[in-house]
Amino acid sequence: MDQPFKEEIVWDPSAQEATRNQSPTSATERRHSSSASTYTQSTNDSNNSAGSRGRRPRPSVVSVSSQLPTLQEKNLHKTKSGDHRSDLSHLSSGETVVSSQKVLTSFNKVATRNVEKEEGRRRQLERFNIENEDQREVYERLKKWADSQYKGTKDWLLAWATSKRTSPPHVEELKSLARHYYPPRSELKCHVCDFGEGRAEHKVVDLGELEEYWQTKPAWVDVRWIHAPLGLGLTHSSVEDIFLHDGPTGREFENAGRSGWPYLELEVLNFRHRDNFQTMRDIYLLLHDKSELQDDLNESTWRADRNASLRTDIAWRSDHLAMEPSFWNLVNSDMPWQLTEGLAMGAMGPRDGLRPIVRHVDKQILSLHPFYSDAQLVRSPFRTFHRSDGFLLSLSPMAGINYLDKNFNRHLSEPLDALFDNDDASAVGHVFQAFADQGTNTWHRKTVEWFLVYLITEVGVTPHNFRQGCNAPSFESAYSLVIQDLKRRRYDQWKPKVTVELVRAYLCGIDELTSIKLILQKKVELFKIMQLDVKKFETQDNRFRKIPDNAEGESSVQRLIWAMNTAKHQHECFERLLIDLKQSMDVLFQLRSIEQNELAIVSDSQNKAILVFTIVTVIFLPLSFFTSYYGMNLNGIVNTSKTETYFWKVCGSVAFLIVLFTALGAFRHRMRTLLRQRNMKAPSAMV
Repeated sequence: MDQPFKEEIVWDPSAQEATRNQSPTSATERRHSSSASTYTQSTNDSNNSAGSRGRRPRPSVVSVSSQLPTLQEKNLHKTKSGDHRSDLSHLSSGETVVSSQKVLTSFNKVATRNVEKEEGRRRQLERFNIENEDQREVYERLKKWADSQYKGTKDWLLAWATSKRTSPPHVEELKSLARHYYPPRSELKCHVCDFGEGRAEHKVVDLGELEEYWQTKPAWVDVRWIHAPLGLGLTHSSVEDIFLHDGPTGREFENAGRSGWPYLELEVLNFRHRDNFQTMRDIYLLLHDKSELQDDLNESTWRADRNASLRTDIAWRSDHLAMEPSFWNLVNSDMPWQLTEGLAMGAMGPRDGLRPIVRHVDKQILSLHPFYSDAQLVRSPFRTFHRSDGFLLSLSPMAGINYLDKNFNRHLSEPLDALFDNDDASAVGHVFQAFADQGTNTWHRKTVEWFLVYLITEVGVTPHNFRQGCNAPSFESAYSLVIQDLKRRRYDQWKPKVTVELVRAYLCGIDELTSIKLILQKKVELFKIMQLDVKKFETQDNRFRKIPDNAEGESSVQRLIWAMNTAKHQHECFERLLIDLKQSMDVLFQLRSIEQNELAIVSDSQNKAILVFTIVTVIFLPLSFFTSYYGMNLNGIVNTSKTETYFWKVCGSVAFLIVLFTALGAFRHRMRTLLRQRNMKAPSAMV
């Protein structure tokens, strides 16, 4: 595999202080609670000195072989080893320090877990799972009822004969189901992360009280980062507009942003459990037009709202855009997008977001790999907005798995609300944990622009497997193995339906690889252009003699170089896979064309033989029938009182049924196709 790093420096021993802690915080609030309570996690010097009771060391993250230091860098490292030892004096005896060479920095990772918090998180996961099981049972009944409305003729006749009728769940159950998978906007859980000198705090707050958190921040806080899990829609547009209006404008990314809109955005690939992805689409498409649910769901949208202007702004915006601010119009942006549903990066307004049309979920060829058998690779927008007073707002419905490790399938089964605490799986959660112990001490510059670059590069290079030491197959290698298997199957002997399924797999693979390649290409361009803006910021700071807060820390330029090289390596890999798959499909078509020509030659010789028998049959079969019929010297039917009229009623009906069923058997494949198309269109008819 090609190395993603070439001429740039890949290891800087001077950045030993860039500690990235990956300890999970305690559990988040219940997703569907209407309360606006908050949970706070604080880490500071006094807490660190409290001792190590209840802590245990975690394994380290090992480096990727392509990221080893050069000989010159090793020599430089030796000269600073004495200083490095002195930097470890502040650690308590219960903490284990392990070396890790990673991207542009070498850092000491102090990885500890609090046993009590781990136990609390485990109990909350159990509560989540119990609630999910209850709602899952309601969803299964809803799905069964929906499928029964658009089933085939055979199933309909069977249900009619046995009097088995499927009824939908109760209205109250459907309301609870909708709120479970699509929380009302005022109850949506958001994350507020504060970073200061040697200190960091994390709070979970409701969207219904979020405005007060971007008005002011404590004096010790250098940067306050607010993350709201909102996709492109009315709420997203109002939140970003109010946030920018309530504070001074930040330094503009003129090159990386769009014209007149100097803010950063990208599309993020992440993994969701296929069943969860299918469930969210089904619930939206089956319930969003049910009039009996609308009033209560609309009323619950703002039940917990205490913001000063959010609801008013959404009402004005919905009137301006001619969009009703209903429950479903506000929550449908929570749904992730399939790879083949088009590219929405660069969307200008709430109407530009993608919406599901059919319940069908693409069967990705990546699921042919055993490791990804239950996973669905999806796309989510990720937007950031910053102000010069130290506030950063990120908006994204991304709630899937970003980091790939040996516990990947276990992470997929976790409730989406709990993933922020799982920094082994979530990039957004990891960004907070990276600075949870030391706050802004390791930042090159204690500015919102530096943190913004760190955030968008950390999220932008996902999904990948090197955060946990490559202990799981990367999705690039998984695609490579699947394509190798498809290439092997092209030499199999032609069989009915098998070849069609193989071609369908090739076409799905081409669609997936094309979408991934385009997304990665946009990321490479973004990281490359961002360097121009960051270098401009550095020039301005040097002009005003603003020295870095930590000269040995990782600079924004270094971070962007690493992200660009990583994304470029992924892009080149998928570009090669796409070319290989297209060439393989061309070979498949050529082989099948040759086979079809041979079969056509054999079939032609057989048709000539059958033609002779057909001619004889056409000539003599009618003659035989009429000869035998008119040769009967009978008046009516022998030994009965029945006439020829009765004979034709019985025999004619039987003959008609025989011909009918024979014709149905002959055209069964075409009828099956028509029924399948009807079932595919059925959900569209519901919406």
